[in-house]
Amino acid sequence: MEKVTSILESIDSIVWGVPLIVLIMGTGIYLTVRLGVLQFRKLGKAFKYMVNNEEDGIGEVTSFGALCTAMAATIGTGNIVGVATAVVTGGPGALFWMVLAACFGMATKYSEGVLAVKFRENKGNGRFLGGPFKYIEKGMGPRWKWLAKLFAVFGVGAGLLGIGTITQVNGIASAVKGFFDPNTENVVNLFGNEYSVATVAAAVVVAFITALVVIGGLERIASVTSIVVPFMAIAYVIVCLSILIYNIEKIPSSVTLVIESAFGLRAMTGGALGALLMAMQKGVARGIFSNEAGLGSAPIAAAAAQTKEPVRQGLVSMTGTFVDTIVICTMTGLTIMVTGSYDVALEQGLEGVDVTSYAFSNGLPWADGVGSAILMICLALFAFTTILGWDYYSERCLEYLTGGKMGIVRVYRWLYILAVLIGPFLTVSAVWTIADIFNGLMAIPNLIALLALSGVIAAETKSYFARLSLGKIKG
Repeated sequence: MEKVTSILESIDSIVWGVPLIVLIMGTGIYLTVRLGVLQFRKLGKAFKYMVNNEEDGIGEVTSFGALCTAMAATIGTGNIVGVATAVVTGGPGALFWMVLAACFGMATKYSEGVLAVKFRENKGNGRFLGGPFKYIEKGMGPRWKWLAKLFAVFGVGAGLLGIGTITQVNGIASAVKGFFDPNTENVVNLFGNEYSVATVAAAVVVAFITALVVIGGLERIASVTSIVVPFMAIAYVIVCLSILIYNIEKIPSSVTLVIESAFGLRAMTGGALGALLMAMQKGVARGIFSNEAGLGSAPIAAAAAQTKEPVRQGLVSMTGTFVDTIVICTMTGLTIMVTGSYDVALEQGLEGVDVTSYAFSNGLPWADGVGSAILMICLALFAFTTILGWDYYSERCLEYLTGGKMGIVRVYRWLYILAVLIGPFLTVSAVWTIADIFNGLMAIPNLIALLALSGVIAAETKSYFARLSLGKIKG
């Protein structure tokens, strides 16, 4: 297994090398400049559109439902486990690069939403199919269909083997085990290895509930996520805010450490450049894992939104990145810093969810077990909704690849549920590495399309706001 992990890490270092980081950041910066920093100028309007659905829009679900489906997929273990992993492996500076990437990523997410609605295909019976595979094929032209198919292949792989199933249920099982059986006292023998009963129970329960929801398709997924996502995000933010307020005197020094670490200023002489690159790589990689800006996943959900205006849905889409990374991930990172969890992780070798669990357990003067119980519940909800969102994404990618053969899609749903069931029994390091690889591979075709179609995005944006200012459409 160590040899396999080593091979995966080598592939990951190639995929997530400097070229991809430059491509992701460069695309976000380019779109930010071309759109005139639209993500901040129009942020207020974006939040207004988020809760104010278009009355005569055409699509499968409301704009808010589409956003919640997208946010269900983004607000997951990346916000809890991913941030902790980035901070521990890349240093506190990784948080800075994560947030900076998200600021530019909002322009990227906006652009994805615009193209998704503009180039979506009406499949009849109220169904719409869209996303990078459609705007690559229809926007860039038929000769680029191979690139569209490549994206769809990576999308199916990411859903089945990476970000959609294994990493999420792995995080849930780890949190459940850490709370109910931290010392692995109650075990069963499976696949020639001993596993905690809590781990097995978590795998079975999550797989069962996943089956109940995903078999119902997009409408059921959207109805579930529209209720769960707002609730879980608000609850998590309240807990993090409480911890930060209680430890408010430590915030200035923590912020200073993050900034200094981001630029390698805390590294030993001669190691500053290496520390900077490590912080940048981990921050950007975990950032895209968390908010998926540039990944090309969110526009698959955006394409199903009930709207006639691509720009309107683009604005709604970009709010997801703001909430996911700039708000939730920042709070998670600062919580880890002010509670001393980062230092403990370095001293005791803590990793993943254990880092955030320490922060929640010691951040407030509550009884033993309360903090870890709250984190377990938050993580379970976060990860579960991500499982639902990514089932939808990968199904749509498969539908595109197979030319709409829904029989194959229905078989895939059961494979997806099986992946959820076995996820907790795979090693954490290998799982996260596989997820990173698929993320990077998905991003490349999508980013190429965003750059190639940036003129279309700019034209759509200009047209929309011109019509809005003339009163031809409602704002």
